[in-house]
Amino acid sequence: MGRQVDNVTMRFDRLTPDGATQPIDRALAQEVPIAIEFSGIGYAVLMATPADIDDLVLGFAMAERLIEPGDGAFDVDVHATAQGLVARATLPPERVERLLNRVRHRASDSSCGLCGIENLEQAIRPLPRVTAQGRADRAAIFCALADMRDHQPLNAATGAAHAAAWVGADGIIRLVREDVGRHNAFDKLIGAMARMGVDWDGGFALLSSRCSYELVEKAVLANCPLLVTISAPTQLAAERAAAAGLPLVVLARDDAVLARGLTTDL
Repeated sequence: MGRQVDNVTMRFDRLTPDGATQPIDRALAQEVPIAIEFSGIGYAVLMATPADIDDLVLGFAMAERLIEPGDGAFDVDVHATAQGLVARATLPPERVERLLNRVRHRASDSSCGLCGIENLEQAIRPLPRVTAQGRADRAAIFCALADMRDHQPLNAATGAAHAAAWVGADGIIRLVREDVGRHNAFDKLIGAMARMGVDWDGGFALLSSRCSYELVEKAVLANCPLLVTISAPTQLAAERAAAAGLPLVVLARDDAVLARGLTTDL
């Protein structure tokens, strides 16, 4: 599936406080169910923008810890159905046991006390430590913030998409992925980087969203040296980042940012 998708246009009535009504045509971002199958096993259904699906599935597999960053990319077959899309991928043989274990946890009956405890342990699993070293300085962060809007064509057209960007240590935006879901956008970016065989190279991830614990976990598992988000973090996100050694820059605006966990002076 190609990166670009055609947006649907719908007619709306524009209402103003003075009582005026004006019909306008508005582009709407696509959002469709995408059923993901790994090695013949139905694993998850995501609501996502139907673009960069190869990247989405690969990044999602990494976030689910089904594969390791060094495992390399895999092929994704995408099939259209009347209800949505089906994306099928085959994991490396040595990772199938991981898949089976995760499926058992996801399908367990949480009405049982023991199963509930197991599910909680799976929800908040220990994270590895971030080992990548960042080289970006304050100027690089503000440079990327100033340029980010120009790299969001889907959001510019619809006003309904999040973006995730790989930014070099020099502040130049290297790669961007967009999606109606902030998690999907980051999975797409991480998957695209894995498919290209590139790492963060001292740069950082810039997300047009709040800093949730899920996004922190995705960044840690991708060994990202610095996570920058437009909005604030949750308490759990900040705690998980600190435990994994992931520096955060949050509430990132053109005139100021908030930083936490940096080991060097920006």
